[in-house]
Amino acid sequence: MILNIVKAFCVGICASVPLGPIAIMVIQKSLGKGVKSGFMTGAGAGLADTVYAVIALFFLAIAQDLMEKYSAEILIAGGIVIAIIGVLLAVSNPFRKTDQIDKVDKVSSKDFFQGLLMALSNPGAILIMFGLLASFGIDLSGGKWWNVVMVIIALSIGSLVYWFTVSWSLSRFRSRFKMRTLVWINRVAGWIIAGIGIIMFGAGLYEMLFHESILP
Repeated sequence: MILNIVKAFCVGICASVPLGPIAIMVIQKSLGKGVKSGFMTGAGAGLADTVYAVIALFFLAIAQDLMEKYSAEILIAGGIVIAIIGVLLAVSNPFRKTDQIDKVDKVSSKDFFQGLLMALSNPGAILIMFGLLASFGIDLSGGKWWNVVMVIIALSIGSLVYWFTVSWSLSRFRSRFKMRTLVWINRVAGWIIAGIGIIMFGAGLYEMLFHESILP
């Protein structure tokens, strides 16, 4: 059981590592608004990873069938959501109400729900979770229900530890940037996220029209 907990902790970290829209958003939040904002965004993504882990552990066969059957629709819907979030980030100015960067760093439920929605809108995340759980060989067959709970908690903690480390490390560099530079970082990050969403939307539309996937 201890080995499964350690494996789950590592899965939580590995699931958070890939550089995608979530990582870009955490970088943007950490540099622009501070460690609290970056961590809350990562925590939202961590909750999504936990949801995906539960699906993978209990409903793997059903989830795989749904992903294959409605892959185009999932890509289109997820792409739209991610593109909208990216555009909203790009056109917003989180510093407009303050003259000092340090005043911006505060806990916000908005950051948490942005991270959660972004992660839930990314169909690739659940595929990564499936692969990681299989690769690490977490075996819960014949185990008690609390063993499953401990594995899920360990996975969540691994994700939170990773995002706190990233957001804290990035926030140390905030004082080295001028306000104008941070505003541009905010805009560039937003448009990159929007671009990822547009690519997902295009891939889903192509798959729906030609019944062929252009994504690996």
